Amino acid sequence: MGVEEKSRASGDSPRDAVLPTVNPEVEKAQAPKSAIHPAFYVSIWIAMSSSVILFNKWILSAKGFDFPVVLTTYHLVFSTIMTQILARYTTLLDGRKTVKMTGKVYLRAIVPIGFFFSLSLICGNLTYLYLSVSFIQMLKATTPVAVLLSGWALGVSTINMRVFLNVSVIVVGVIIASYGELEFVWLGVILQIAGVAFEALRLTMVQRLLSSAEFKMDPLVSLYYFAPICALMNGVVALFWEVPRLTMADVDRVGLFYFFLNGLCAFGLNVSVVFLIGKTSSLVLTLCGVLKDVLLVVASMAIYGSQVTLTQFFGYSIALGGMVYYKLGAETIKSYAGEAGRQWADFGNRRPVLRRISIILLSVFVVFSLLGGFAPDYAAGIDPTEYLNEAKSKIGMSD
Repeated sequence: MGVEEKSRASGDSPRDAVLPTVNPEVEKAQAPKSAIHPAFYVSIWIAMSSSVILFNKWILSAKGFDFPVVLTTYHLVFSTIMTQILARYTTLLDGRKTVKMTGKVYLRAIVPIGFFFSLSLICGNLTYLYLSVSFIQMLKATTPVAVLLSGWALGVSTINMRVFLNVSVIVVGVIIASYGELEFVWLGVILQIAGVAFEALRLTMVQRLLSSAEFKMDPLVSLYYFAPICALMNGVVALFWEVPRLTMADVDRVGLFYFFLNGLCAFGLNVSVVFLIGKTSSLVLTLCGVLKDVLLVVASMAIYGSQVTLTQFFGYSIALGGMVYYKLGAETIKSYAGEAGRQWADFGNRRPVLRRISIILLSVFVVFSLLGGFAPDYAAGIDPTEYLNEAKSKIGMSD
């Protein structure tokens, strides 16, 4: 038998025949990658979240609409209507079809969560009547501590003193920030702390509910179930507490158009959260939350003229640092800090001029914040006119 016949008998294929490594049909069938960068979703979420807080402050404080529970009820009714429309005409709420929701589950799980959600919203909006947006954001930094304690109380997580010591740094930072607050109002602080506690209980109960695969829900589907019962609860409170003294003059002072924009903005925040979770990681969510809080403090200073002392700045920095450390851990922070340093060096090599401009702008912002934006807490309540007149009299000058 010749060599050629042996080759055919063994079934070996010719050496120069190369099989394709990728199936062309499968490659064509793959869905194209999204052309929208995740930074777009991050920017939208930060803008929507900040807008809701500043918008609420403007309505309740600047426009004198002294009805926070009515405003909260309006938001929830607006969200109820919008989620019903989206469920009927879009696919954004198709996730609800996988949730095995029954009347018994709704009463035992959704209603209690809705109760604490309502209390959290009511306390949160009442706080805007007494405290500045910047100070409110500083107090909100205690949320991880409250969630940890509520998790221990409800048996969702086990007690860990090492973790408790880590989050204690957040409490220390907030205490320092509170000490430096120039317009400290006890009622506002108590309302905000109560709001944080109710929100922590709600989050813990949601965590326990979502631990079952049968009740996995994204934020928009959760709003679909929670908004109606929360609207009912808030409506009952508003009916006896605020509605009797509410007049059309109060509504006209704000304007129906601005009320509509406010409701749309609040609902848009929930929609943006759904897209943000689907496009980013937990790390990005954590860092975006910190960035959003810092930007809100700056926006409050710029828009409403809120005074932030150096003591508050120092305390809030400690609280934010403790929050990031608690959520990410030391090893994760080290790895990402190293990667960020390499990316920054690479950016300097590729775009040296743009890097210099960025450094200059950051330096200007820091100098402005320290010298112009932050109020000296040691000078609170001091009238310089008295000292100037005394100095003039000593040197023989008169007005």
